[in-house]
Amino acid sequence: MMRLAALALLLPMAAMAQSQDWLPKGQAELQLLDKVTARVSVLRAPVGQATQFGTLTVKVAACNARPPDEVPDAAAFLEVSDSRRAAGFQEVFRGWMFANAPGVSMLEHPVYDLRVLDCK
Repeated sequence: MMRLAALALLLPMAAMAQSQDWLPKGQAELQLLDKVTARVSVLRAPVGQATQFGTLTVKVAACNARPPDEVPDAAAFLEVSDSRRAAGFQEVFRGWMFANAPGVSMLEHPVYDLRVLDCK
């Protein structure tokens, strides 16, 4: 009887852990804002390749999305550098960005804003 009760408690926890899985994708869809010109652009950046936008170089190291039966969300690990900065100090952002929570981890740059829209 005790084993059945323990099993009954573990099954919902296992199901919850599975529901929080992320699916790796091959391309990040990013929204970039040039604050000087007020130009908004959507950039499709393949995972593992560097992509240019203005003086920024964006490399997507990973891009993951929620399964189709979950609440839509995307997370991308980005490495962003700025060619205008001195050699050795060009990296301006390195970390995870989340589509549904852009304020959690964001690029702080005087000219550009960047956010993850989706992973495809």
